[in-house]
Amino acid sequence: MEGHVAVRPPEKRLHYLNAAYDWRSWLFTLDHKRIAILYLVSLTLMFFVGGIAALLFRLHLLTPGGSLVQPQTYNKLFSAHGLVMVFFFLIPSIPAVFGNFLVPMMIGARDLAFPVINLLSWYLYVLGAILMLVATLYVGVDTGWTLYAPYTTDYAFGPVALALLAILLAGFSSILTGLNFVVTIHKLRAPGLTWFRLPLFIWAQYATGLIQILATPVLAILLITLILDRSFGVGIYDPRLGGDPVLMQRLFWFYSHPAVYIMVLPAQGVISELVPAFARRPIFGYHFIAFSSLMIAVVGFFVWDHHLFTTTQSAYAGLLFSLLSFLVAIPSSIKVFNWTATLYKGSVRLTTPMLYALGFIGLFTIGGLTGLHLAATGFDLHVHDTYFVVAHFHYIMVGGSVTAYLGALHFWWPKMTGRLYPEVWGKTAAVLLFIGFNLTFFPHFVMGYLGMPRRYATYWEEYQVWHVLSTAGSTILGAGYLLPFVYLFWSLKRGPRADANPWRATGLEWQTPSPPPTHNFDRTPIVTTGAYAYSPEADELEELHLRVERARTELARARAAIAIYHAAHPEEWEQPRPARAAGEHD
Repeated sequence: MEGHVAVRPPEKRLHYLNAAYDWRSWLFTLDHKRIAILYLVSLTLMFFVGGIAALLFRLHLLTPGGSLVQPQTYNKLFSAHGLVMVFFFLIPSIPAVFGNFLVPMMIGARDLAFPVINLLSWYLYVLGAILMLVATLYVGVDTGWTLYAPYTTDYAFGPVALALLAILLAGFSSILTGLNFVVTIHKLRAPGLTWFRLPLFIWAQYATGLIQILATPVLAILLITLILDRSFGVGIYDPRLGGDPVLMQRLFWFYSHPAVYIMVLPAQGVISELVPAFARRPIFGYHFIAFSSLMIAVVGFFVWDHHLFTTTQSAYAGLLFSLLSFLVAIPSSIKVFNWTATLYKGSVRLTTPMLYALGFIGLFTIGGLTGLHLAATGFDLHVHDTYFVVAHFHYIMVGGSVTAYLGALHFWWPKMTGRLYPEVWGKTAAVLLFIGFNLTFFPHFVMGYLGMPRRYATYWEEYQVWHVLSTAGSTILGAGYLLPFVYLFWSLKRGPRADANPWRATGLEWQTPSPPPTHNFDRTPIVTTGAYAYSPEADELEELHLRVERARTELARARAAIAIYHAAHPEEWEQPRPARAAGEHD
């Protein structure tokens, strides 16, 4: 029409989430970022399955006699909880989601070295997860998550064999992921990105990849021989056929103790990113943290036998492995010291990711110190197979790995989705998790020291008060886990749009738009500085600039409000102003 100008609506920016909408573009994608999202959805489903199983047997333990389920069902519940959470959430969680999403972007690459293998690893994980859900939920596995013989060699066929096959598939998925990360970090770094300019998250993923490549094949050998023993009566671990069940334990822990660091090392890498970002200081002792990750990866292979202090090993072997177990605590202590030193005199911002990072440091420290208790043979003999071990394990795995996972999710959520979440709800969830976790698992230390054995469906009445506290804490902890699921899902549609770098963090991943384009970078970046180039002077200038911008915004809003009021009440502004009295000022 005459007098009107047609305005073309702004074109929608193309990024990895909306590049193609049909389901085939996701199921057959080779984009590392989309594969990370596929892992995120899959892992979230498995997390809630394992969490529901835990909530059910915690409710069962409210009373000494256990009134919710039968003892056999109780065995199946805690076995399902352990198998699902360890093999299908804790081990793959940070590498599969944040390693997949961030490793290429943090080193300036367009994708991982082997995109097809990356997609294959997700399909192996999903197939293993389906088999595990069928085995644990449809029929039920009652061996515990450690799958010790002779529990796993008693029957010819059944759900245990299915669970063993499921873990085998998940193990091959882990090997492929680790191989992809190691090759990518070696071969695809951007120009100028030397080893000592790498983010510490990349160092952690590199060390984790080495463990995945070297340790997981031992698990594969164990699972294959267990299937042969169970299905065909070969007699490798079955004592009735001349097998040795302790050999099974040695092979299991030769993998599983390094596997602890598959869960912990990526979590430590996350904290090494969060602490400097919100303390606004370069990380303290960069080289020490980087080399401590490699030291953990190496020494972690030599401490498996501290899980067998109560078996047939000699006292001299126990002494040696006790010493090595104390030694492996040193690199983790270095990290905790350096994180604390980074916080010292830093301009700490208590954002949601930072609250999760501080919670991780506290909970991981408690878990590490109690690990030293278990490394001492005398004390370990007293608390072996008690709730003390359960508490130590969960302070490391849940208080450590899951807390860091949530910290990473909140830190990189704006980059992954292009949306911001409500900070108030994020901080509430972080506080609920910290309180609920301690209320759930700290009573386990007391029960274990008093002699309460784990994996029992009933217990003596003097332990009831501790179980009631633990079950009450588990409900708070459950709320702390459920709340992020609600507000993060809400933020996908209603959350404010995020700019490229909402945290003002350093790193190559923050130099791309949010969400990133499919190809990550329009041009291959050239790196000239270290990973943590935070400057107090630059932060002061940035803060002053933000204050000026906020003042301008408030002034513009005030002017708009005045204009609206003028338009609504013109008569008030048309009346003549009264004359001033002598000496009167405005």
